[in-house]
Amino acid sequence: MSLAPAAFLYQAGYKTRLALTKPARASVPVICIANATLGGTGKTPFAMLVAELLKVEGVTPVFLTRGHGGAEKGPLLVDPDKHDGCDVGDEALLLARKAKTIVSRDRPAGAALAVQHGADAIIMDDGFQNPTLHKDFSILLIGAGDEKGALFPAGPFRERLDEARRRAQMMVAMGPEKNGADFRAWLEPVSPAPERVIAFAGIGKPEKFFKTLEEAGYELAQRIGFPDHHVYTQAEERFLAREARREKARLICTEKDAVKLSADFRAEVMTLAVRMRADDTPSLKRRLMAGINKA
Repeated sequence: MSLAPAAFLYQAGYKTRLALTKPARASVPVICIANATLGGTGKTPFAMLVAELLKVEGVTPVFLTRGHGGAEKGPLLVDPDKHDGCDVGDEALLLARKAKTIVSRDRPAGAALAVQHGADAIIMDDGFQNPTLHKDFSILLIGAGDEKGALFPAGPFRERLDEARRRAQMMVAMGPEKNGADFRAWLEPVSPAPERVIAFAGIGKPEKFFKTLEEAGYELAQRIGFPDHHVYTQAEERFLAREARREKARLICTEKDAVKLSADFRAEVMTLAVRMRADDTPSLKRRLMAGINKA
């Protein structure tokens, strides 16, 4: 059965909400790390890169995220020593390692809490399609192969790509080609040394993680994908451990997955740390600072 009618209704509802909702304005600039598709474009590591660039300029960033995969509705300041992935989601825990992070399904309330915790600027990890909070500077990430596709739920696009481009102040192509974007960015592995592994991931596009491992020189004995924001059970951890023994291979996962593993199992698993790189970081920083200084 075609999902095109459902996609039409979804888009009609989204556009109506966008038109009728008057967004709240935060008292500090709001930067939105956006995409037009469902997951898998590197929003979280790019948000970390933006935070690093702001800190160099003396700006104190605070992350604001919905907390996908977590039970907490917020607004809540994430405490990595107290909260886990089941509480606030994997992305929030990763962000909290870099800067103060607020989880809030109510974005204006989350922005207010971010200001209370000293934000000079708020970095939203996602939320481009949420009209409740005004964005001063939106950075649209375009993944390789994301130029074409059907609208959700018939395809991966949350909205038409041309419409998303018009609403964004900057476009960044994730991959080897710019394809008309302002900048190009990519994920660069920083550890550990390549070896024979069983790779598993519960992210938007696990195949991208597997490809990164292969390009870094890893021998993949198995590739095991789980749903995005997956919370691992003890049975699944035991299964993965058995497969590693059977294959005589190490287990490796993403940083997002690692924060959701039990402490004992996490000690047995390697984590592929990655760093976001951009092709012209000085120019990107200048554009970013010019954008938030206008707010």
